[in-house]
Amino acid sequence: MTSNLFDLTGRVAIVTGGNTGIGLGMARGLANAGATLAIADRNSDNAAQAKAELEKFGHSVLALTTDVTDTKSVAQMVVATLGAFGRIDILVNNAGISISAPIEEMALADWQKVIDVNMTAPFICAQAVYPAMKAAGRGKIINIASVLATLGAGGAANYASSKGGILQFTRALATAWAADNIQSNAILPGWIDTDLTKRAKEIRPELHDRIIGRVPAQRWGTPNDLAGAAVFLASAASDFVNGAALTVDGGFSIQG
Repeated sequence: MTSNLFDLTGRVAIVTGGNTGIGLGMARGLANAGATLAIADRNSDNAAQAKAELEKFGHSVLALTTDVTDTKSVAQMVVATLGAFGRIDILVNNAGISISAPIEEMALADWQKVIDVNMTAPFICAQAVYPAMKAAGRGKIINIASVLATLGAGGAANYASSKGGILQFTRALATAWAADNIQSNAILPGWIDTDLTKRAKEIRPELHDRIIGRVPAQRWGTPNDLAGAAVFLASAASDFVNGAALTVDGGFSIQG
């Protein structure tokens, strides 16, 4: 057993949606703990900036343009990561989108797009990294769900349903691959201050005060608030944690 249970030196992590927001916050934590990183994002606009920032921690970073809903693109992501670093120890399924509308007005295409990105893509990515993890005799898969996975969300039924599905998928992975020494867990972020939620606040100006009023910490979360949870679930410290759902929401979901 390593003397530092949280040390990720020598480990290689793929973080989807790792260029900005929560993905970048978790990538910072992993890099600070010693991990070598591949950040994969469909939008390459922020890739160079994210790569430069993460490399300041002293480890190599591979920035990849990846469509996580496309099996060929994900396969290329895995091949590129193995080609650059020779191994894949950690997968963070973070890439996600939200398209809100009342259920009675939601277009089928908007329902399907959110399901494809938020729930089907983690399945594709997990399948793609499995051979490398099985061959290595160990692995960590971290799926990013949401507190809305367990709360009612009439205006975001597609998003909430996809995140609820991710919880069950995490449990399925945990059961199926435990014999291969692969642990699969989920993180449930609350209201985190990102570009996505900034747009939500612009559409609903009352949202800021509503969240502040419900969170006991009386603040929105930041992407860096997810770093510790990611490091824990990626490290030897969580070797007997499997199929768990770790909520990181400042206490939002415990309020009545």
